[in-house]
Amino acid sequence: HEGNCCAPPHLTCSRVSMATTAAAAAAVPEVALRSGDARPMPMVGMGTAQFPLVHEATKNAVLAAIEVGFRHFDTAFMYGTEKPLGEAAAEALRRGLLRSREELFVTSKLWRSQNHPDLVLPSLRDTLKNLQMEYVDLYLIHWPVCVNGPPRFPNKKEDAVPLDFEGVWRAMEECQRLGLAKAIGVSNFTTKHLGRVLAVATIPPAVNQVELNPAWQQRTLRAYCADRGIHVAAYSPLGGQNWDGQGNAVLDSVVLAEIAKARGKTVAQVALRWTHEQGVTCIVKS
Repeated sequence: HEGNCCAPPHLTCSRVSMATTAAAAAAVPEVALRSGDARPMPMVGMGTAQFPLVHEATKNAVLAAIEVGFRHFDTAFMYGTEKPLGEAAAEALRRGLLRSREELFVTSKLWRSQNHPDLVLPSLRDTLKNLQMEYVDLYLIHWPVCVNGPPRFPNKKEDAVPLDFEGVWRAMEECQRLGLAKAIGVSNFTTKHLGRVLAVATIPPAVNQVELNPAWQQRTLRAYCADRGIHVAAYSPLGGQNWDGQGNAVLDSVVLAEIAKARGKTVAQVALRWTHEQGVTCIVKS
């Protein structure tokens, strides 16, 4: 009855929407990182890499993801999606889809051309400006590669220079000490690369984000990381970008198709379930 309603209808609807969104977010498992001061990482995150970039489409996709319960978002300077992600987060706060910034877990990454000790901190500050945030939950070295010149992809072979693992990692540690990154880590690092970082680290990498799926299982790398308390995050859990035009080893897999048919599931569902059961964080994208 209207006389018993204590709030306008639009506010009531907003509260119901927030409660539904919060319940969906709470259903996602989380993992506490062994290093750093980040909130627990939701074990499903939304990736935002998109080429070519469509700013408004990225913003709308992030908003839709927040509405259905996503709280973990993965971006990178090179993706160009930091700004639309930040705009979506700000709008979600205004609309009441989020109660606070602390509900989100945001990862961004340092690009190859920024892999110089003196560029790490300024690059993170640029990222935070793009995101309209005071900190990222996780900041990663995107690749164990260093190049001279402006940010671009692909990089020119002649621009490659030796990566100063110690100098860059020291700068990453300073980002965490300043509170600009709650945790720090790496991406696309092999066991050899990780060994070079661990040999000089006072703050060990919290995460190694790599391509990982049923067709590319990374067993040796996962075991190495597990022994050293480094959490693994998996990008391309449904297969890679098919840059060479040879198809998708996951979605086109005959074996996975047979399993999916027997279980009454899609190949994508089977692949995501397998990845989740390895104890890694899945970075997915629609």
